[in-house]
Amino acid sequence: MKKILALHTGGTISMSANELGEVSTNEENPLLDSRFIDDNIELTNETILNKPSEHITPDDMFKMQKRVKKAEGQGYDGIVITHGTDTLEETAYFLDLTLPNHLPVVLTGAMRSSNEIGSDGVYNFQSAILTAAADESVDKGVLVVMNDEIHTARYVTKTHTTNVDTFRTPTFGPIGLVGKRGIHYFQELIQQAVVQVDELKHNVYLLKAYAGMPASLLSCLDKKETNGIVIEGLGAGNMPLETVGAIQQLLADEIPVVMVSRCYNGVAEPIYDYPGGGIALERMGVTFCQGLNGPKARIKLLVGISAGFTGENLRNYISNAVS
Repeated sequence: MKKILALHTGGTISMSANELGEVSTNEENPLLDSRFIDDNIELTNETILNKPSEHITPDDMFKMQKRVKKAEGQGYDGIVITHGTDTLEETAYFLDLTLPNHLPVVLTGAMRSSNEIGSDGVYNFQSAILTAAADESVDKGVLVVMNDEIHTARYVTKTHTTNVDTFRTPTFGPIGLVGKRGIHYFQELIQQAVVQVDELKHNVYLLKAYAGMPASLLSCLDKKETNGIVIEGLGAGNMPLETVGAIQQLLADEIPVVMVSRCYNGVAEPIYDYPGGGIALERMGVTFCQGLNGPKARIKLLVGISAGFTGENLRNYISNAVS
């Protein structure tokens, strides 16, 4: 018998639509009334939040992390977290960076509310439960299960505003599938380093580069309370000429600057050696983070700073592609 704990945090999977199609939060989560029929699984439901995922904060993510760690000592064999889809990938990655890998932790959600035609919530919930209960899911890190696919928290992202097939892993693809006869894995994620976080730092920001971007957007963040900045740069990680001086000043003021690419596929890497090019930025002290999108890199920078990393240790943590 596998003991699975389902932690519910809100989101579309727990919402309902009115006669006009307007979706809103329910006072009671309809998933709590769903019945999972499997003689080998004992399911416990627990509501720890009830909010749209746009309202989820890093402090909420930390609350989930603490509850999962507590559940490990309560004899649970796996954890399922239901979550709104807009920031699900950020919560999943936060947990992946700060939780031990052994216990299966699976996040899922829905693109259609509980009373809409073709609602995907109960199906995704049951798929996530099966995944969390599978022996093969042990030591896989935090997973995201949607629409019959199993993705790693590290690389999965939401790619469509409304389609049920929205969660994808660019470049690498899913690591497994939820089949009619069980869970099937066909890829393995390189193990990541889990860090200890006792309290969260804040004021870590994300900016997206564009043609003609002014230095003022960066300069306005050059203040004492800023703990770090992530930039989704152009191409492989390049910046408009106008921003170079402001980036240099941020670094001089000991504010970490992390570079990822705004491209959907590929990784950020220093290739071009001219003012604003990746090589020149790296030479200035910008840290390149490979394989992550901007929101994920921001979560990683926040976690690294919260863990007490500074200087070279922080740069090594952020630039390490296997964590």
